Amino acid sequence: MKELLLVRYGELGLKGDNRADFERALLRHVEWTVRDMPGAFVSRSHGRLYVEGTFDRRLVLERLRKTPGIVAINPALRVDSEIDAVVEASIAASKEAVDKRGFKTFKVEARRGDKRFPLTSPEINRKVGEAVLAANQGLSVDVHSPDFVLTVEVRDTGTYVYWDEVRGPGGLPSGTSGRGLLLLSGGIDSPVAGYLALRRGVKIDALHFWSYPIVGERSKEKVIDLCKALRESGPDLRLYIAHFTDVQSEILKKCPERFRVIVMRRMMMRIACEWASSVGAQAVFTGENVGQVASQTLESLRAIEDVATLPVLRPLICFDKVETVAIARSIGTYDISCLPYEDCCTVFVPRHPVTKPKLEDVRAAESRLDVQSLVAACLKRIEEEDLTAV
Repeated sequence: MKELLLVRYGELGLKGDNRADFERALLRHVEWTVRDMPGAFVSRSHGRLYVEGTFDRRLVLERLRKTPGIVAINPALRVDSEIDAVVEASIAASKEAVDKRGFKTFKVEARRGDKRFPLTSPEINRKVGEAVLAANQGLSVDVHSPDFVLTVEVRDTGTYVYWDEVRGPGGLPSGTSGRGLLLLSGGIDSPVAGYLALRRGVKIDALHFWSYPIVGERSKEKVIDLCKALRESGPDLRLYIAHFTDVQSEILKKCPERFRVIVMRRMMMRIACEWASSVGAQAVFTGENVGQVASQTLESLRAIEDVATLPVLRPLICFDKVETVAIARSIGTYDISCLPYEDCCTVFVPRHPVTKPKLEDVRAAESRLDVQSLVAACLKRIEEEDLTAV
């Protein structure tokens, strides 16, 4: 009887001829989660991944639950495909469920993938159910709404018995849907937008606009911490810092106050599209949400996207703030985002920003800038931040 983690995936199992590519991508990511645990190893077999050996189960479960492509992780027991061994493991698993959670009802759900096993699925259900009932006083069967389901999977690599489950994010493995560039502020929304892109298999790089010394070092450190949290879902994530002070200073000096935020975001979009192309990204992702602030009305979004040369994707565009916060909490970015360190956007908001800008008015306000020179100068000063440093 061996303890292990059984990793299940859903959507990528429906892929056609390229299914193996998706499975290998997920395997690589799961191997990355146990990279610092020499006693752990990962294997793949017919729609399942297995994490075996000696490792910190709590830590690995916490990492895997954020791994795109994974539907669920089940702490399981693996035994030889012999009915006596299956019954023994089932009794052990049921006692663990009762002792840990105080469950009173259960049902058995057998899946006989290996047809060489002599008993059918209904016969396994009956045999295991009788043994579990006899071994657990006070436990009863409820086939409609049990407290827990005792699952028995008979596979060609052995039989797996489990009852507990940790849900994963689902979606597609990292890197299977191309590369995108995330405009990452220090707020709540943009990290969640990045996570949702990662969950669809997009490999993400992040670009942060930093206006030092208008904002301090702490604001950059906050963004680094957000990226480290996101790397649990996208281990290849890179962070680039764009020094934005000169651009922002020119906008403050030369543009009408009510148009400053729109002009600033248009400059960011120009720089982002240029940088995205240089690092192989095919789209720009933002945390924008319809109507949330003045620069996110439909008119404002149109004015900002007017200068984009790549697709601009907004995963949160119709989310309620409560939904966004719930995801931020679940992926570990919410508390970081709430740290009181301002970014270049929050210190730049005018008292009366335009909410329904006309494109011709925005272009007129922006015409006072040497746009091309400012963009070129900012691009030259973009630096990659080391996310591996402690």
